Order: sequence, then C-alpha cells, then structure tokens
Amino acid sequence: MTTLLQIDASIRGSESIVPEYNSISRSISATFMKEWQQHKPNDTVICRDVGMHPPDHITQDWIAAVFTAPESRSDTQNALLAQSDSLIAELEQADIIVLSTPMYNYGMPAGLKAWFDQVIRINKTFSFDLKRGDYPLEPILFGKKLVAITSSGEFGFGPGGIRESWNHLMPHIRTLKGYLGVDELFEVTAEYQEFNDKRHKTSVQDAHAKARDLAAKLALLD
Repeated sequence: MTTLLQIDASIRGSESIVPEYNSISRSISATFMKEWQQHKPNDTVICRDVGMHPPDHITQDWIAAVFTAPESRSDTQNALLAQSDSLIAELEQADIIVLSTPMYNYGMPAGLKAWFDQVIRINKTFSFDLKRGDYPLEPILFGKKLVAITSSGEFGFGPGGIRESWNHLMPHIRTLKGYLGVDELFEVTAEYQEFNDKRHKTSVQDAHAKARDLAAKLALLD
C-alpha cells in the first residue's frame, strides 16, 4: 500500500456556491486524488490543510529548542516542537506528496512557507556536517514523489515564459524538495485566472486532464 500526503495551501475553500470563489489548485488536487483512489482505493491518505489551518511560524525560542539536544530539552521546548514533530511524522510516512498551492505575490502562501519551516529541521529531515565542505547540509529522507499543483492569476511563468524570472513559487519548491525526501517531481499548472477568458478555461481544463492522467500513470506504476 502507498501513503499519500495531500497538502492544500490555498486560503480559498472548495464549497462556495459562487464557483469563482473556489480554489482552483484545490480542485485540481481533488481531481488527482479522485483518480488515484479509483485505481487504489485502499491506500492511506493523510490530509494537511495549511491554507485553512496554517502551522505556527517558527520563533527564536523554537530555533533554540531545535538546537538543544533532545535529552536536555525542557517541557516547554518539547511543547514548542510538538507541531513540528507531528508534521514531520506525516511527511516520513508519505510515499507521494500531493501539494496544491496558488501563487501569491509571485511566491508561496505564508501557510505553506510555515509548513516548510516546520518540517525542514536539523537531525530530522537533514543533517549538518562541516566536514562536507561548502555543502554541509544533506537530506535524510529519500525515495518520495512530489506532485506539485499550482495556479496563478497571470501566465508565462514557465521556462522561456514572459514572466519566468518572476516565478518564485516553483523554483523555491524545487530547491526545497530534496529536504522532503523527494527524488521525482511532477508539475501541473493552471494559469490566466485574472483574465477569466478562454485561455484560462483551457488552462484549467488541461490541468485537470493532466492531473487525471498523472494519477492514473503513477498509480499503475506504484
């Protein structure tokens, strides 16, 4: 059996009676999950909604707790790290991470950044050794797949696009994916939301189709 960690980062929901108010990235993620479960209905799915229920932002005291040896941590420090421990436990269980996120101000939503900050943690998801020279950090986890589903109001954020240099969402995720244990990355993108024209409708339809096809392909390979 496969364990999927479904992470939704949009602050918009999916149940509004006004369709335009609903999250596009959540909708595409739901399409992926529905297709996956048709092929593998007995797989385990862990849901983490960092859009509606964002993790805490890390603090100076949190950092101090992380760099305190586990056997020396106070009860207060253990409490500070409890959420991080729980989120990391979910990540460790996952074989496939299905991450849906909108682009906010050309980058990731604050709730998603908070999640990354909570799970990318020394001696949990990466080790640190200066003997490695200029690259002292090394991921601990490995063997996972990441399906990154993104939506944006504008367009042209991909390679060679007119806004490629403005894209601080996927490059950030690609940089961090190794610390999640990700070896394979798959991307599904919907664009043009602010224009609300034929290009947008086509982009969303294509993203749903790609999500379905990708889910079926990965489920059969699994």
